[in-house]
Parts: sequence; C-alpha cells; structure tokens
Amino acid sequence: MTDRERTPRRTDPSGDGRGGAGRPVSESPLSATWRPRVRERAVLVGVGPGVSERDLDELAALADSAGAAPVARVVQSRSDPDPATFVGKGKLSQIHDAVHRLSAEAVIFDDELSPGQLRNLEERLGAKVIDRTALILDIFALHARSREGKAQVELAQLNYLLPRLRGWGEAMSRLGGGIGTRGPGETKLEVDRQHIRRRISKLRRDIQHLSRTRQTKRSRRESSGIPQVAIAGYTNAGKSTLMNSLTAAGVLVADQLFATLDPTTRRLSLPGGREVTVSDTVGFVGKLPHDLVEAFRSTLEEVALASLVLHVADASAGGLDQQIGAVRDVLAEIGAGGLPEVLALNKADLLDEAARRAVRRRYPGAVLVSALTGEGLEELREAVAGALPKPPLEVTLLVPFGREDVTARLYREAEVLSTEEAQEGTVVHARVSERELAVVREFVTRPVRRRVEASR
Repeated sequence: MTDRERTPRRTDPSGDGRGGAGRPVSESPLSATWRPRVRERAVLVGVGPGVSERDLDELAALADSAGAAPVARVVQSRSDPDPATFVGKGKLSQIHDAVHRLSAEAVIFDDELSPGQLRNLEERLGAKVIDRTALILDIFALHARSREGKAQVELAQLNYLLPRLRGWGEAMSRLGGGIGTRGPGETKLEVDRQHIRRRISKLRRDIQHLSRTRQTKRSRRESSGIPQVAIAGYTNAGKSTLMNSLTAAGVLVADQLFATLDPTTRRLSLPGGREVTVSDTVGFVGKLPHDLVEAFRSTLEEVALASLVLHVADASAGGLDQQIGAVRDVLAEIGAGGLPEVLALNKADLLDEAARRAVRRRYPGAVLVSALTGEGLEELREAVAGALPKPPLEVTLLVPFGREDVTARLYREAEVLSTEEAQEGTVVHARVSERELAVVREFVTRPVRRRVEASR
C-alpha cells in the first residue's frame, strides 16, 4: 500500500472542508503516516522585484511533490513585502477571489512567512496558508525513510513550528491533514512550547548518537585509503539515476523533488584501476530552509569530508545558472566550497545540437552526460580520475613475482604511473599516501619523493 493509499488512524465526522465527513485527519500536525487520496487544490503566490508567473515553476514542482494540484498563480512585483500580509491589499483581494472561485484548499507562498503574516493571511483568506519552508519540510517528511532522516526532518519541523505556535493560534487546531501537517513527529495539537523544547533536546541527542554511528562507518572508509567522491546537486537533477548508472546502486529514482534523502555509498572503479567510494546525498534547492541545513548537517558532512564533489546539474533546466549557484552556496555553507569539483551536466539527451553547443560554451570544463542513455559516462569517469587529489608521495617499487596482491592493491588504492617487468619481479612507479607507503615500504628501491603541488 502506498503512502497515498494508507488508511489513517481516525476520521473526522464534521463534514466540513477541514476534517470533513469520513475524511482522514492526522493525529498530529507533524504526522506522515498517510497521504490524501485527492490532491489539494492550491493557489501559488510569488512576491519580488520583477517576478513573473514563470518564476513559480519550481514552487509548482514542489507543490506537486507534496501532493498539491496548483490551480492558479498570483504574482506581485515589489521590493519590500507587506509586513502584515506579505502582499498588498489589492493582491490579497485577488488571492481571496481565486481561492473561493476555484475552491482552493491551500495558498502556497514562495517565501518564508513570519508567524504574524501567517496568522493574518489565514484569517483573511479563509484557507490554509503554507510558506516555502513548510512546503519543503513537508516533502522531506514524506520521503524520509531511515531513523536518522526522520529525526533530522522532525527536528527541522519543530524548530520551524516553535516560534509559530502563538502566531498560528486557531490555525493550530486544523484537523484536515495534508500539506504542512505531515512529519514523523508524535506531537499533539495541544502541545505547548515546553513539550516541543523537550522533544527538540531529545532529537538533538538522538541525532548526535546516530551521527557517531555514521562517523564510525566513515572512519572505516577513510582508513581504507580509498578516496571519497560526494555526488551533490540541485534536486531532481538526476543524481540518483547517475549513481545507479555509475555503480548499479539501485537507488530509488523518481521524477520528483527530494525523492531520495538518505545517503547511499558504493564503490566505483575509475580508468587506470583506481577505486573510489561514491556517496549520493540529499538534493539542494533555492531558499533551502536554514533549519533543514542545520538538522541535516551530520549527513551533509559526507560532502564536506569528501576528496571531490561530483556536482550534477540538469543541463535542460531553464535556470541552470541559478541552480548551480544555489548548490555552490550551500556547499560553501557546510564547508565544502573549496573542494575539487567535477561538473556533470546531466540530461544531455533532452538537448538539441544548438543547446549542446551553448552549454559547452557556457561551461567549458563541464562534462555533458546522460545518466539515462549512458552518453558521456566514460568521459565523466576519466574527469573524476583526473580531478582527484594526487597522492603526495612518489615511489619506485620492486614487487617480486608471486606478490601480485601488492600490485593489485596499488591499482585500487594508489595511482600507478607505470609498470615494467624485471628479472626479479615488477617495477612499479606510483604515487601513494602515507598509509599506503607503510604497507609497501619493504618493496621501495629508491628514495621516496614528496610531490609538491604547484601554487595557483
């Protein structure tokens, strides 16, 4: 049974639009145990200098991922939002008319609203109001599967909810469920600030414990001496498809935003025989809620501690520059901005020749690939191999016959520059790490040379 078909724990017999007769309602404003059979009709609202209806395309995709059906878009070009209602009086009247004319159940704003704005809008519009932050948190709640992922999402939701308890007032008694009311929490509608603070403290302790488990696994990978590559990119850019194409990882693939949250790690063999571990991480998005970045910091550290970032972008996206910029901003925020990066422009199969030439001119160092068809994957492997940090020590070894395991290990975990058969065995010229040197030191025939990186 899918999430959309799950039977809720109880129904509300009142018969109105917010918990109507026989309609499922959530026990908690943060419950993710079900999804409505009927998609919520929603009006999308965007405010900003020069904003247009096309600028709400991403918000529409987010709403679709959360189970809403956008029925109208309202935009207002203004530099400073109204402090009370975010939009001006005229636009507020237009939104009100659209809600009631189209029987919309929700109004979704493309920015974060203050508690006061949220309360005022719900009172004046007579409909559920959701801001961009709540929408993204809701999608994360739907897709979190692991214990750590669920705890991280709930922590972010509670940090978002805490200052809004007073602001929501009557809205906290909404029993209709749906977007903005899901999540893995057990919080009741009557919950007070103290209960939420206690829950937040417990979640932080749980996440800290789970992050220690993750650190143990990470330490094992680091002790192996195998470089780590982190796949990062804008949500729905095709990261999971690319991960599957490169490593046969079997990661969930869906044409949805934030379809996968829990990181997956697999090994990948590069040209020349060197091996790396590849981790698929959570997707990024513009205006990513700060609470979410903080809650997922332990997971995002997988990126910050990697040897290289494989940045996947959707080459067919209209806002490609903005998406690449948004990802790099988040990478900088989590301390991964200075890592070596390979930019993979995915979904090349959707581009015609003119668009391909334009993308190559715009990003001359990027690799154009199609994770779906396999185009460019070998070139991408070569680009990753070339961009990986080089081991610092150059050695010449004489590996005796019968110790082919040593040569195989060097191919896997070091960088073999050349091999030559000799009378006593195989002469191997390679670049190795300090750890690998300790393993092969007995075979070294010449003084070890430390490689010095050229200054930029």
